[in-house]
Amino acid sequence: MRLSSCSIAVTPLPYREVKVPFIFNPRTFHPMKRNTLALRLSHALVCATLLPAGATFAQASPDGATDGTGEPKQLDTVVVQGEIAYRNRTADIKPVLSYDLEYFQRFEPNTVGDMLKRVPGMTFVGSDIMEFDGAMMRGMAAGYTQVLINGKKVPGAGDDRSFWVDRIPAEMVDHIEILRSASANRSGDAMAGTINIVLRDAYQFDGSYLRVGINRWFDGELNPTFGAVTSGKALGGRLLAGVNVQDRYRGKIKRSDRYTDPGRGELLSWEDQNEVKDGRDYSANVSYSADIGDSGRLSVDGFFVKTDRDVTEVSHEVEYDDGDVIESRVPGLNPVDQQNWGIGAGYRFDMAGGSTRLDLDFARFQDGSAEREEKHEYLNGSWDASEAEAEAVDARDTEVGAKLAHVRPLGAAELEFGIDYRRKKRDVSYTRYAWEAAREGDAVDYALDGVIGSLIEETRLDPYAMLSGHAGALSWETGLRYETTRSDVRHHEDGDAGGQVRRDYNELLPSLHLKWDVSEQTRINLSLARTVKRPNFNELIPALLDGEYGDNDYVGNPRLSPETANGIDLGFERRLGKHGVVGVNLFYRDVSDLIELVNTGQWSEDAHDSYAKDLKKFLAKNPGASEKDFTFAPESWLFTSANVGDGTVRGVEFDLSTPLTALGLPNTGLFLNYSWLDSKVSDFRGERRFNDQARSVYNIGFIHDIPSLAASFGATFRSQGDAYSRILAEEVTVKYGDDLEMFVEKRFGRNLSVRLSAANLLDASKDEFFHKFDNLDDQLGRKYDEYELETEQAGPSYQLVMRWAF
Repeated sequence: MRLSSCSIAVTPLPYREVKVPFIFNPRTFHPMKRNTLALRLSHALVCATLLPAGATFAQASPDGATDGTGEPKQLDTVVVQGEIAYRNRTADIKPVLSYDLEYFQRFEPNTVGDMLKRVPGMTFVGSDIMEFDGAMMRGMAAGYTQVLINGKKVPGAGDDRSFWVDRIPAEMVDHIEILRSASANRSGDAMAGTINIVLRDAYQFDGSYLRVGINRWFDGELNPTFGAVTSGKALGGRLLAGVNVQDRYRGKIKRSDRYTDPGRGELLSWEDQNEVKDGRDYSANVSYSADIGDSGRLSVDGFFVKTDRDVTEVSHEVEYDDGDVIESRVPGLNPVDQQNWGIGAGYRFDMAGGSTRLDLDFARFQDGSAEREEKHEYLNGSWDASEAEAEAVDARDTEVGAKLAHVRPLGAAELEFGIDYRRKKRDVSYTRYAWEAAREGDAVDYALDGVIGSLIEETRLDPYAMLSGHAGALSWETGLRYETTRSDVRHHEDGDAGGQVRRDYNELLPSLHLKWDVSEQTRINLSLARTVKRPNFNELIPALLDGEYGDNDYVGNPRLSPETANGIDLGFERRLGKHGVVGVNLFYRDVSDLIELVNTGQWSEDAHDSYAKDLKKFLAKNPGASEKDFTFAPESWLFTSANVGDGTVRGVEFDLSTPLTALGLPNTGLFLNYSWLDSKVSDFRGERRFNDQARSVYNIGFIHDIPSLAASFGATFRSQGDAYSRILAEEVTVKYGDDLEMFVEKRFGRNLSVRLSAANLLDASKDEFFHKFDNLDDQLGRKYDEYELETEQAGPSYQLVMRWAF
């Protein structure tokens, strides 16, 4: 089942063309590829037969041909790229950027995260060095970005509802769409935008290929990678199957220095750490499509990803305390066992003068990971204490969805209407264990230290209607989506139920998109849309977390309302020659009902304990006094999350993708994008930017092809600006070093290619600056608990890959 963004021509009667607003977009005419006109027709037919709503759609040939010649695209054109691939210029009315796998493939990305780091406005803050998991469009937190697979929502690991894009291998992907604004026929959870990861499908490809490679890391570790894809006629239709197995390894070194304050006058402690992430990812995807009757088309697709990994840490810590030296050996192990899988089915057929589609999907994320850490302390060279903590996670996050949509002509326009049903169930429990040694050398024997869990169920029923059309050079699309949400939150702690809270809320989400074709080469897009961001899961759970923010406690608020935003995108795009494209986009988001930390006014558990102790001392020193004579100033409080106010986000995104033909270099492609990002929000200390929003990000690169040698080489350079975040009791600035990647390849005929690529050639580091406080008063008064500098590096890596088509 293929869900992307299309704008195709529908010809329900001979010689009559009707404009229709489809929900996704075929890759458009690209002169740099073989059979370009045929491929353009093929993509139109793919969208017309597989999807329910969009632009214009044409009659599909009865044999399912996708290239005008009766055959789908041959996979050998993917394996052996004789020409440079550029960013696609889609025909969508709404602002969409589309990138085929071939756009990224020369640099041999391992995951979707490796691909996304090269697209405009995409930042990664919080990811370890050389890792790209939580994608942040416009620099907003990952939870503001909607991630879809084949147009469908998928559950992920993040409490902020984010999906870790490094879970999907690059080899499973056909193309990636960046949807900058929302439309009525998609979920409105896209305040920053939407990433649609479209996997390869049977209808579009034919043939088979193998991918075999090996990675070498800076510490000498070697890891293999393997992938295979095959597609062809089967079972009365077309079938595609792919598998991918890759060892995932990352070794890094980390150094932390902790001082009394930013002046670094007194060193409190330091830590050296070696970390190794060593594991294997298994993945597979399958796609089947078949024609049924005169107008029906059935499509079924599924994917499976399993992450099996051990994260090993060994730290050496030294702390200075009033002349004493406390050394600690801190080994830790985090076995990761996670699975993502999903299956979907779609059926499209002509009905009542239009086209109807029914979609069903099921997806699940499952996490059975654990984490444990020991600490063995030595005071002035002699053993002093040993203790350990462990935590096991048991999480199941399930999404079930159904969609019924109908599209039909309405006068000179096109009408699409439908209804989306979605049910989400997230069941998570954390089991904690602890141990403390009585003497040196005692074996670690964990005892149960508590269990906390939650069950969150959300049910949505979202009707929508969308109208589109065109008048001369102006094309338009407008729609309304009404999202209804019923949320049930339950939690338990140590076997005791914490009760159940129900919360219902509804949001009306209008959208409008205008596209003005100024000329055949130039167009201007304007989009207005209202979007929504539902609360993070941990913000909804009313369980007390002791000392969550320094000495301050935290309790969730299940009655939170979602954040909403009115957004505008204004874009200009121009074709450069036959293959190039340049664009600039301005965006603005006016965010309401922002969710921030607030003080409940209640004391923390530590404050209650301190009150009891201090009162006892006061009464002992003052015989005859009573409690009413005692005064106490708490230093820590109970905080929660609340809808507190408004915020704004704005920025400019520029991208260029073009051959240098005008400079006499037709076999050289230049790639450049730059994004300037800004925002404003108020919190307990005043104004700041949205947490973790980088100030800018840019990529620049080139690919040069040498046809006479059947060889190519290229390089890409990426730089991301600093990011700042402020929460209760902690403020952090994050800096990432610049990233340089290069590749060289040799092609052998039409069926074999060998490519050597290198990443992180500048040995970039991730540097973090932590300002830590015990409580809010200390934070406001700048009374530091400690100031920490932390840096990590992972060294360059190299990859040798061979692809063979057959």
